Amino acid sequence: MSAEPRDKKEEATSRSLRFLLILEEVARLGVPVTPTEVNKSLGLPKQTIHRIFTTLEEAGFLQREIDGRHYSPGPRMRTMSLGTMSSAHTRAARLSVMQALSEKIGETVNLVIPDRHTMVYLDRIETNWPLRVELSVGTHVPFHCTASGKLYLSTLPSSRLTALLEANELERFTPNTFSDPKDLRKELQTIREQGYSTDNEEFMEGLIAVCTSIVDANERTVAYLAFHAPTPRMSLNEAIKHLPTLRNAAEKLSNILREET
Repeated sequence: MSAEPRDKKEEATSRSLRFLLILEEVARLGVPVTPTEVNKSLGLPKQTIHRIFTTLEEAGFLQREIDGRHYSPGPRMRTMSLGTMSSAHTRAARLSVMQALSEKIGETVNLVIPDRHTMVYLDRIETNWPLRVELSVGTHVPFHCTASGKLYLSTLPSSRLTALLEANELERFTPNTFSDPKDLRKELQTIREQGYSTDNEEFMEGLIAVCTSIVDANERTVAYLAFHAPTPRMSLNEAIKHLPTLRNAAEKLSNILREET
């Protein structure tokens, strides 16, 4: 008599596990994906994989891309990711590295991750200087005119970049903002070649920044480490001289991330 409830419970667990495995595969692939691409490693019936994707989209764990075929992490999945990266042990180690970097350079240090249409400040260490720009944790900033945003754009496949640029206006914030898609594409090509990004007063007048990548165990970029400074205190050329120090800190943060996965 007890076999039937147990079978139902096991069946429910199996169904729940499918949802988790799909989210895990979406995260592992790291790019917008179709149900068919995800299903290559899972081997579920076609009808089942599409039904689960629909359920996950309706629940906010996945969101459909503008082409209507591909999916990427939705707001609830991104919130889960932020929570994982902000666990007490990991965050303490991360902030220690960022604090040391801020003290060595003498400027504000930011840890930034991409959201759907913007970059988001995940962690921040403020400089002690009275002259500083305060962008608190949780602040959203544009892709096209920030060091972290441009570095993220430079990693996107051509089709994904084109879709994103077509869907978003390149608002001009300062005279230095890249508001023409052609000019921005040239800038992104330069960033790909040099392996780091800068903000030359493109988001705010009088503010410069330098940014590099943080990678996981699979060498995929998962976050961005940057520092910014007011131009009365540091020129962009002077800031770029700190790139080796910035990269060294990014490698330490990458190692912390690898140890947690």
